[in-house]
Amino acid sequence: MDNIKRYQDDLKRLINVGERLLAVIIYEYDLKQTKEQTEDMLREQLGDRAMEILKDCPSFPKTYQSWYSEAKVVISQLLPDRLNDFVEYYEKPKSRKYLTYESYRIADCLLGLETDYVGPRAGIPLFEQQLAIVKAVQGRFESSLYDIRQMLQSDLFDSELEAAEELAKCGFLRAGGALAGVVMERHLGQVCKNHAVKLRKKKPTIADYNDALKEADVIDVPRWRLNQHLGDLRNLCDHSKDAEPTREQVTDLLSGVMKLTKTLS
Repeated sequence: MDNIKRYQDDLKRLINVGERLLAVIIYEYDLKQTKEQTEDMLREQLGDRAMEILKDCPSFPKTYQSWYSEAKVVISQLLPDRLNDFVEYYEKPKSRKYLTYESYRIADCLLGLETDYVGPRAGIPLFEQQLAIVKAVQGRFESSLYDIRQMLQSDLFDSELEAAEELAKCGFLRAGGALAGVVMERHLGQVCKNHAVKLRKKKPTIADYNDALKEADVIDVPRWRLNQHLGDLRNLCDHSKDAEPTREQVTDLLSGVMKLTKTLS
């Protein structure tokens, strides 16, 4: 939850900076209005502190690049289907032959490029669209914390599996396999929660999770059998004292659990 709170705070800050940048780009480039008209409009948007805020903001070209870089990462993670749109508002079209209002981009605005027909003011609606996409991320974030938790959990599982692989590489086969087994058990438990699968035991094992998922038709028989096999390898690493797991067995367990966490949700 701490990471989720951090994501929320970062997103709010990104939107806040974006709103200030919008005020700045309008103030700097909207030459169709007088400065007084622009200031009145900004007061409506930002309140009585509008002009004070503007004084604290660097020019649009100096501030935009860092905002764009951070926003691009956020969108790629949380709203990937809008990433191309977001980028296209900034990047110059590869097929562009002439600088027109339709082909003008924020990159041109940052350079101050202009012709008799188009200039930096054309960057205003483009930036408005970018800011709208970032705000859409916030809407998705607030309505889909489930997805965010899944993403954070996936990152955690990846880190634990990397640690398991490192243990195995260093010769600690049993420890590496046991850690991979922990990841598998947690993931199957989460899958059961995702599909509202009821469990009979208070402290279910990998086998319990696996059987419950098959009974609920969440997984098919081949997946169930593969999970059984991975569970047996985990038990060999975690419980059996009569035989040591081989490197091949631990490698199979690690690769199997990695694939499981990526393909079953």
